[in-house]
Amino acid sequence: MVYAFNKSNIQSWPIPGFTTHWFRVAWDATEVRTAIWLSVRAALLATATALVLGSAAAFAIARFRFFGRETVSFLLVLPIALPGIITGMALNSFFVFNGINLSLTTIVIGHSTFCVVLVYNNVLARLRRTSPSLLEASADLGADGWQTFWYILWPVISTALVAGGLLAFALSFDEVVVTFFTAGAQNTLPLLILGYIRLGQQLPIVNAIAFVMILLTVIPVALAQRLMRDTGVVARGTAK
Repeated sequence: MVYAFNKSNIQSWPIPGFTTHWFRVAWDATEVRTAIWLSVRAALLATATALVLGSAAAFAIARFRFFGRETVSFLLVLPIALPGIITGMALNSFFVFNGINLSLTTIVIGHSTFCVVLVYNNVLARLRRTSPSLLEASADLGADGWQTFWYILWPVISTALVAGGLLAFALSFDEVVVTFFTAGAQNTLPLLILGYIRLGQQLPIVNAIAFVMILLTVIPVALAQRLMRDTGVVARGTAK
């Protein structure tokens, strides 16, 4: 992070002076802006997919008993435990075998495989800590399914969803291994940095980009950690 403000383009210590020049150079580079936009779009789409699929799976596992329930739960958690290179190679083989061109869609599919786990784990843990008597009391008082969700479940799981979404976004934005196998000729920001380092060029720009990426990663993770200590993000009035 200190080298991001290095006045010289040679990395030596102590640095000769401080400047913000490299941040301006990085932003003016078209390929950097393109990579940032691609990373943001992929992270947002993967997070949205994870929120839908992860919360739906968590509700199904927490509320219902069915054959193969534990197997489904195991398969949902498996992608986060597998090495990224295994997941990336498997997805790349699947796309190539089925004639699917590598694009933003394939990146989102690849990122969603592990982002779903973060949302699923957060929501499932929150649901398991929620007493079933709350839902029973809501039904006894005449509330329908939508009212029960809005007034009872939503205040309970809202922080779990937000925390899972923030973690999923941070993980997707930083992902490089799975992205390498699913991006094709496109460059997300981590892939662009990897290319710069591998060629030994533009190291001052890499330092500036890395500084920004650290901030973009730390903020959502810190917010997620704070939210996971709470019980609800939206305060609801008393249901009449």
